[in-house]
Amino acid sequence: MTRTGEASRKTRETEVRVRLSLDGSGRAHVETGIGFFDHMLEALARHALYDLDVRAAGDLRVDAHHTVEDVGIVLGQALSQALGERRGIRRYGEATVPLDEALARVVVDVSGRPFLAYHAEPPTWQKLGDYDVALTPEFFRALATHGGLTLHVDLLRGQNAHHVVEAVFKAAARALGAASGLDPRVTDVPSTKGSL
Repeated sequence: MTRTGEASRKTRETEVRVRLSLDGSGRAHVETGIGFFDHMLEALARHALYDLDVRAAGDLRVDAHHTVEDVGIVLGQALSQALGERRGIRRYGEATVPLDEALARVVVDVSGRPFLAYHAEPPTWQKLGDYDVALTPEFFRALATHGGLTLHVDLLRGQNAHHVVEAVFKAAARALGAASGLDPRVTDVPSTKGSL
C-alpha cells in the first residue's frame, strides 16, 4: 500500500503544490519564500518521518498570511489523500516536546472531524524573519480543517517566540507521525462506526 498524497491550489494570491509520503524517512524540500516557515515545515517532515515536498509562491509583498494559510490547506488535502480510508492507522497521537524553556503539547485524532483548539500563544506576538508568529494558529487551523483532524495544541510554558513555535511544530509532527502510523493489529478503520 502506497500512502502518498499530492495536492495543489492556485488563486490570485498564491500557487501551492504539495507532495507527501506518510511512510518516509523525514526528507523535505520546501520553498515558500518565508525562511522560518520553511524551517518549520522541514522540522515537521523530519519529526513525523514524512517525506515532504512543498513549493509555494505567494503575494509576500502584502504579507505572509495567504501563503502560510494556503500551504496549510494544501498540506491538509495531501495528508487526507495519503490517509485514504484511514484503515490500519493508530488514529490517535500525542507528543510533548521541549525546546529550552518552551514546552508544547499536541494531541491529534485523525477522525475526519476538523477541529482546532489552539492555546499556544507566546508572551509576545512578533515576527521571526518574515514569519509572523500569529500565523501559526492559522496554519494549524487550515491543516486540521482540510486534513480532517481534531487537533489540540497547548503551550505548557515558554517565553521565547522562536522556541515556542518550533516546539509546537515538532510536537505536532511527532503526534501526527504516531497517529498516522500503521498498527499491524488494526486491519479495518479504527472506529466503531466503520468509517472515519
